[in-house]
Amino acid sequence: MTRRGVGTWVRESVWEIPLRRYLALLVTAALVTGLVFGVRALAHEDRSCAPGVARPADSDECVGVATGAYDFGHAQLRDVVRAIARENDRLKPGGYVTVALMLPYSSTAATNLNDIQHQLQGAYLAQYQANHDSNGQEPAIRLVLANPGATGAHWQQTVDQLARMTTSRDRLRAVAGIGQSTDNNKKAVQALTRHGIPVVGSSITADDLANGQGGKDPYPGLARVSPTNTDEARALASFAKVSAGKALLVYDKPGDPYTRTLQESFAALIKGSPYEPQPFTPPADRSQEGTTANTFRQITHLVCDTSRETDTILFAGRHTQLRQFINALGGRGCQDRTFTVLTGDEASYLTHENDLDRDALRHRLSVRYTSLAHPDAWTKDPAKTGGSAADFGVLRKLLTTAEREPAGPIGPVALDDGQLIIGYDALQLAVHGIREAVPDGRNFPALADVGLQWPQVKGSLRVSGASGWICLDLHGNPYDKAVPIVELTPEGGSRFVRIAWPEGKPPAKECLPPS
Repeated sequence: MTRRGVGTWVRESVWEIPLRRYLALLVTAALVTGLVFGVRALAHEDRSCAPGVARPADSDECVGVATGAYDFGHAQLRDVVRAIARENDRLKPGGYVTVALMLPYSSTAATNLNDIQHQLQGAYLAQYQANHDSNGQEPAIRLVLANPGATGAHWQQTVDQLARMTTSRDRLRAVAGIGQSTDNNKKAVQALTRHGIPVVGSSITADDLANGQGGKDPYPGLARVSPTNTDEARALASFAKVSAGKALLVYDKPGDPYTRTLQESFAALIKGSPYEPQPFTPPADRSQEGTTANTFRQITHLVCDTSRETDTILFAGRHTQLRQFINALGGRGCQDRTFTVLTGDEASYLTHENDLDRDALRHRLSVRYTSLAHPDAWTKDPAKTGGSAADFGVLRKLLTTAEREPAGPIGPVALDDGQLIIGYDALQLAVHGIREAVPDGRNFPALADVGLQWPQVKGSLRVSGASGWICLDLHGNPYDKAVPIVELTPEGGSRFVRIAWPEGKPPAKECLPPS
């Protein structure tokens, strides 16, 4: 090797070592930088589902207030959600107020989804009627979907979002729906009304999710279109002539707002019964099966142990447990005895329940319940007051309109579970309160004024609902509301039996609650 070659080799070697180190440092820095950006990307992961809806950090549920055509991943909601979006898009900017329909849209239980679909269809029909068939009354109504989660666990996030919408260009003026009478929904209603947001409950019936109990109003601005459990029990008693010596109570322990107040109402009806009430303990999420089927199998033995005069079972529980109990009674040992199960409106969920053993209903067993509404109520048992076939006919006409564009389609419709009817009436009441609260010379009501309208909803200012007259007392509860008694049928679906009344008779034509 020449001297020049050696020097060149030395110089190249001297520079090669730092260059390798430099490249190694560059690679290391790139890896670190990539790791940092990766961590940041994870930390700022996009958890949005749709406008107004996102997955909380601790959940995969999409919760919040959907302001667009978002169906929460349920194809059966798609048609009606798109119909609502089309109606909302037609509204003139700045010419509407917003009503949120709050239901557990992310539920995966088939019976809950049927309920949600039907209530949503009813609410949309009331929105469409308000915007197209009310002689130009203002303001127009925009409808959005508020989801607190399948069990209502994310109620706080949803309520906070709704509260912000009251002071934005959304002009939120009421929340309707709510769904079942659960502890989480009770907290949600309490928080909403503390924010001054009027609430119209569609299917909540628990006595402790109502104003006026003990003369107190813990939920200022709450109105309901369904009777309380106590009123339902009174109507059921007036229909069935329940005798303490011939009835056995089966109840959910520890219960939730719905089951507890239903249990208390039933216990009062059969005070002095010779039989100890029989409890069962379901899972915390009462839409789940749990192990209560085993308990019900045991209770059926005790049912057969009662005297032969006992023919009535009062059931204070949710629909999943009711279905398990009916299935157990289908295999009871005393098939020669006839029993009638009487329960609350939760039984309407079983109208289209595939897991119900309908053959049990052919073995001297009938299941009757207080429905919130039924399509045959005003045609097969017309009353002079309290409601009418004509009032229900308005909804029928809307359903025909919604079979085609521009109003529809809204998806397959079912009326016999009462949920579409009660969803329609709840939004009707919300619209009534909003428009009655608009002051002269203004286009929109103040938020605080909407809930103040509820005590005046009576007499000639009543809402003539498809489920019956909605005449509210001073606490926002319906007075002597029609209670359809309905029976599950072996063939599927339900059969209307008769209208019953909490006061034992329909209200007077003035529909003015007594002092």
